[in-house]
Amino acid sequence: MGENAKPQHSLWPPPAGFVPVPSQIEGIELYAPAPKEEAEETRTFKCRQCGGTISYSATQRQLTCPYCGSLQQIEAEAVGRAADEFEFTLETMAQARHGWGEARRELVCESCGSVVAVAPDILTSTCAFCGSNRVMARNATGDVLRPTTLIPFAVDQEQVQAKVRAWLGRGWMHPPELRNAGALKKLAGVYLPFWTFDTHVTADWKAEVGTVRTERYRSGGEWKTRTTIDWDWRSGRVYLPIDDHLVPGTTRVSRAILGKVEPFNLGGLAEYDPGYLAGWQAKLYDVQLPQAWEIAKEEIRAETKDACRQDTGSSHVRNMRMQVDFGDERWRYILLPVYLASYPFDERTFQVMVNGQTGKVAGQKPVAWLRIWLAIAAMLAPGAFLGLAGLLLAVLLPPAGIVGLAIGFILLIAGVIGSVIIFQKARASEEA
Repeated sequence: MGENAKPQHSLWPPPAGFVPVPSQIEGIELYAPAPKEEAEETRTFKCRQCGGTISYSATQRQLTCPYCGSLQQIEAEAVGRAADEFEFTLETMAQARHGWGEARRELVCESCGSVVAVAPDILTSTCAFCGSNRVMARNATGDVLRPTTLIPFAVDQEQVQAKVRAWLGRGWMHPPELRNAGALKKLAGVYLPFWTFDTHVTADWKAEVGTVRTERYRSGGEWKTRTTIDWDWRSGRVYLPIDDHLVPGTTRVSRAILGKVEPFNLGGLAEYDPGYLAGWQAKLYDVQLPQAWEIAKEEIRAETKDACRQDTGSSHVRNMRMQVDFGDERWRYILLPVYLASYPFDERTFQVMVNGQTGKVAGQKPVAWLRIWLAIAAMLAPGAFLGLAGLLLAVLLPPAGIVGLAIGFILLIAGVIGSVIIFQKARASEEA
């Protein structure tokens, strides 16, 4: 094409109702059906009796007015695992609904970058993800995908505070004043974004598989037995149906802590209705759908590899090769309920999380390291004392000294093992 030649798209306009979409091949333009305009009105939540702002109650499981106590049902169907799923197609993405379906503002944390959607009358807040009060309000953007389903909150604030208070006070290795930490005052109910994936996996594997056998042999004029492994190449095929593989849609929470408050019962999924978000925060996803699918595929490959190893029928496997094919891939964008709090203690910040469906608590807790070192010293002291006593007795009373050394050595080894376990538990508590 010459320097003065016009681009091809200026000579051939796209069909009516189609818009350009990103192309990964230079010089090739792609068009897809234009998204349908949303005709629905943005909803606001006011009490029909007194006009006050109403919110969703985890206790009543419906919209509740805090001023006059009137209740309002949410007309959303409980769908569970039968909720709609979508294929990875341009048409599906073009037809996906966007926005929250209600008036929302976004709070942006200037410290960690987290963005949550809140009711329009909330202008300031403390970030539930890092504890910072450097939070800026802005108008909500309407270009984010709308969730298809969610699990409503089923545990209220009062229940959560009791559970967190008990959790903070549990365990001898933590400071006793932890019960009075600021976590209880900062607990915020937040709907976290998740992607779920369904697919059918076909995996062809090939590996060296070992068969254990026992053989007799003669050595030194005596018959003895020994175990050997015979290796031979084998192959097979595994079919693995994957249903509702969850991938968090945000990197702002610890996956280690999140894994400890799981599982969520996806049988409790309900059709998305903005009423469920009334009075609650909703975290915007920062992990896009393609990125989440790549994460899911890596996790599914690991699960498939375990299935292939089991298919060999042996615990002795080496040089495994695996070819994985994914078919009928489908996805959903859902919201799951959690309570979050980041609380300061001894010039450090710790995070606690509560499953808003089951009430399960997990998180980080500071450690009273003086208690840990005293406990380790107490575990090592008996072995060390008996060992030294055994050395002294070995000079005066050799038999008694040998016995003392042996007992001291055994106690010292047990003390070292116990000390390592205690130390690892303490580190894990702070770094969860």
